[in-house]
Amino acid sequence: MVKICCIGAGYVGGPTMAVIALKCPEIEVAVVDISVPRINAWNSDQLPIFEPGLDEVVKQCRGKNLFFSTDVEKHVSEADIVFVSVNTPTKTCGLGAGKAADLTYWESAARMIADVSKSSKIVVEKSTVPVKTAEAIEKILTHNSKGISFQILSNPEFLAEGTAIINLLNPDRVLIGGRETLKGKEAIQMLEDVYAHWVPKDRIICTNLWSAELSKLAANAFLAQRISSVNAMSALCEATGADITQVSYAVGKDARIGPKFLNASVGFGGSCFQKDILNLVYICECNGLPVVANYWKQVIKLNDYQKTRFVNQVVSSMFNTVADKKITVLGFAFKKDTGDTRESPAIDVCKGLLGDKAQLSIYDPQVSEDQIKRDLSMSKFDWDHPAHLQPPSPIAIEKVRVVRDAYEATKDAHALCILTEWEEFRTLDYKRIYENMQKPAFVFDGRNIVNVKRLRKIGFIVYSIGKPLDAWHHGKPE
Repeated sequence: MVKICCIGAGYVGGPTMAVIALKCPEIEVAVVDISVPRINAWNSDQLPIFEPGLDEVVKQCRGKNLFFSTDVEKHVSEADIVFVSVNTPTKTCGLGAGKAADLTYWESAARMIADVSKSSKIVVEKSTVPVKTAEAIEKILTHNSKGISFQILSNPEFLAEGTAIINLLNPDRVLIGGRETLKGKEAIQMLEDVYAHWVPKDRIICTNLWSAELSKLAANAFLAQRISSVNAMSALCEATGADITQVSYAVGKDARIGPKFLNASVGFGGSCFQKDILNLVYICECNGLPVVANYWKQVIKLNDYQKTRFVNQVVSSMFNTVADKKITVLGFAFKKDTGDTRESPAIDVCKGLLGDKAQLSIYDPQVSEDQIKRDLSMSKFDWDHPAHLQPPSPIAIEKVRVVRDAYEATKDAHALCILTEWEEFRTLDYKRIYENMQKPAFVFDGRNIVNVKRLRKIGFIVYSIGKPLDAWHHGKPE
């Protein structure tokens, strides 16, 4: 029986291994992590991450051929294939701070694999890593191998949170990079055989190691670039009276461009986009390519600009101050159908409003009060380090209330900011909300999900990203 072990029970490791276990009943899959609370949650009815469809898959396999454990060394030593899905946070100090990936966790995982292994293993990079990480890992394993053979493969994930299980069950492609040696090709074949249980052969792409590593960074950079491109256009639309929805639709009809990732918004978030682009920038700089580095840097600059522009629009619309005004924030996750808040634009928007002394009332259907307060009290990039290196408990943030209901959140508010595109925000009773708000009542739609005309008819002053501004925002109060 083939045994697979995955080090890291997070957003990538947990769902990926659950689907492998589901589709390969003859393979024993163990997911290991040093975090006891996280493993306990995976073994309970309340999984540590929210992802549509994940519950059913885990419950079908758990205890049969899918196991969650803190006994890291035991499962690693028994495995034939070891997936490594640990954090690769952005460095916060030292060489490359703010851009380079911190490979501390990767390195300690590699050393531990070398220490406990008594038989040959295939080691698979599953977390997003900078190009040439495989080479570094290979060096650690080879120099500590005690005569055991290790093959390193790169198998980057291309999951979108909120649809991770669908992505895993029906992937666009599975990418496997390895050495172009006889043993390297055998390792690639072994991993290919695992995925071939449910993925058509023509969707499994085999490349060299560096191509696989770089493809992941490139895919995320291209997606983020599309969002920044459409957001750049949204600013121009507001300035000229064009409508970004119409422009995006027209552009997306070009078969060469296509309609996906052309929605204007308050900005992109998530654990990968910014981190991967910063990584790409750093690699370009290290390889003497400053012009290429600056090109990709601009994608992040524009994303930051979009968030700042949104905050400025809120403040300037409300008589140039939001001090002590109640502002309701609807949505804190970085996108709908996930409880993940990593790099969520809501964090920067809320910090910007708090900087102007606003009183915030925040509602998100999936994000806990503890998480929201933790995010608002953390420094940049702290979120990507293990819990024991984060602030022990969120500091009490004055002027922030987290509520569990949209109507309670909006009561007596001066303004409403929609920062996540949860479906329920489309169908709220905005008439009822308007009646319970201070007047003039403002709606700032950072996701373009409300019917602007209908809301203006109710009486709201509406700002929607990339949409023609109403008279109020032209400096002519109605």
